Amino acid sequence: MNFLFITLFPEFIEQATSFSIIKRAVEQGLLTVSCINPRDFTHDKHKTVDDTPFGGGVGMVLKVEPFAAAIREAKSLLPNAAVVALCPGGNTLNQSIVEKLAESGHDLIFLCGHYEGFDERIFALVDERISIGDYVLTGGELPALVVMDAVARYIPGVLGKEESASEESFSEGLLEYPQYTRPVVFEGMEVPEVLRGGNHALIKEWRRKEALRATYKQRPDLLNKAALNKEDGRLLLDVIIETKGENNG
Repeated sequence: MNFLFITLFPEFIEQATSFSIIKRAVEQGLLTVSCINPRDFTHDKHKTVDDTPFGGGVGMVLKVEPFAAAIREAKSLLPNAAVVALCPGGNTLNQSIVEKLAESGHDLIFLCGHYEGFDERIFALVDERISIGDYVLTGGELPALVVMDAVARYIPGVLGKEESASEESFSEGLLEYPQYTRPVVFEGMEVPEVLRGGNHALIKEWRRKEALRATYKQRPDLLNKAALNKEDGRLLLDVIIETKGENNG
């Protein structure tokens, strides 16, 4: 899969993808990361990419011409790619969107903004707008990297184990169950006995119940959307009863 960033700061992307899992994936040929700088499509000596907004107001707006030219150049390199703009007005990123992007078969071109945002006309060349949350950042590079990282985990071979991505938090609409490793006891806190007993059926049930518990306590809103079966309902009822007992105690 190919990821191309349209950014005024390509060094930001290059540095962020030069280590850990993404670096290894690039070296193994599982994905590519590249950048196009809209300044390369300007025609003045200052390589100007922004201007004052019509109608007045504070801040500067990104000009449509250099960014449109950059998108068209990116599409010539990746004809099958979807253009994703990172902006506050986009759909809020969630696991469903990540999976849709990963399964689409399309490469991704990320349009990274700055200042007061884009000239509205640039969105005629955009396939999807995505936001990573209701807050303001200084630019679109970090959100674009977040999207890439989340999508890349679904590329076969990137995580090493094919089942890893499907077992992560949110993959089934629930938070992930707690994880433990050695030592068995640390400062009085002990690894649950069921995880040390070797009974895989009991371990599977414990993990499901603890995923339900974590979701119920930390993100109960997710339970309304999760695909729960009859056994999940039984486990969740146990969790609710146990939680109420803890609170009353």
